[in-house]
Amino acid sequence: MQTVLFHSTIYGPIHSRRLGMSLGINLMPNDGKICSFDCLYCEAGFNAQGAGKDGVPSREAVKRQLKRKLEEMKEQGQTLDVITFSGNGEPTLHPEFKKVVEDVLRLRTQYFPNAKVSVLSNSTMAGKAAVADALRKVDNNILKLDSAMPRTFRVLNRPVSPNCLPEGVIADLKQFGGQCVVQTIMVRGEYNGERVDNTTDDELDALLSAYLQIRPREVMLYSIDRKTPAENLEKVSKEELERIAQRFRDSGITVQVNA
Repeated sequence: MQTVLFHSTIYGPIHSRRLGMSLGINLMPNDGKICSFDCLYCEAGFNAQGAGKDGVPSREAVKRQLKRKLEEMKEQGQTLDVITFSGNGEPTLHPEFKKVVEDVLRLRTQYFPNAKVSVLSNSTMAGKAAVADALRKVDNNILKLDSAMPRTFRVLNRPVSPNCLPEGVIADLKQFGGQCVVQTIMVRGEYNGERVDNTTDDELDALLSAYLQIRPREVMLYSIDRKTPAENLEKVSKEELERIAQRFRDSGITVQVNA
C-alpha cells in the first residue's frame, strides 16, 4: 500500500507546478493520515494506512518549527513564493487551524513578506465558521470540487461522512463570494469494478453550473502527476485539459491548466 509522503511538520521547499517554490506545512501526523476524504488519486495513499501514533502537531510546535525554517532560509538567501498548508490529510481538521493560520501569516510577514500563504483543502470543513474565517485571511484559499454529481463525487472522493454531498460543498463554497480558487482534478478509470469519469459532457455541464454558482477567482484544472493508490486511473492529457478549460472559459470562468 502506498503510504504517507511527508514525515515532518514543515517540509521543503519544493517546486509546486501550481504555486511555485513552496514551503509545506503538514498539520496531520508525521506517521499516518487523517482525512475526511479517501480519494482514489491521493498521493498520500488511502486512509486505511491509519492515523499513526504521533498525533497532530500542536500549534506551538508548528510555530516553532516554521520560525526556525524561515530563519534558516533567510540566512541562506533562499527565495520563497508560497507557504502551503497540505500534507498527510485535510489541514482544516486540525483543532487549532484558525490560530495556526494566524501564526503563519505573522511569520510570513516577518521573514518573507512577498510570499503568499495557501491552503489546499478538500472543502469538507468550509462550512465551519472558524475554518471559513481562517480561509478568508489567506492569499490563496484553494478548495476542491472534483465532481458536482453525487455518484462520481462519492466514488472518486469517497467522503468519510455519508452526509457529505456535492450540493453541500457547493453551498459552502458560495459563501466566500468569489474569494476562493476551486481546484478540480480531471480523471477517468476504474476502481473495484466501478467506472469513474468526470470528463463526460454531463459531468462537465454539472461542474460548470457549480462554478457559475460559486464564482471563484479562478479554477485550477489538473490531472494525475504521481503514483496513485488506485492503480487503474488514467492521466488526462494537457490537450484535453485545455479543451475542457476552454469550455469553461467560454462561460466566463477563469481557468488555469496544470498538466
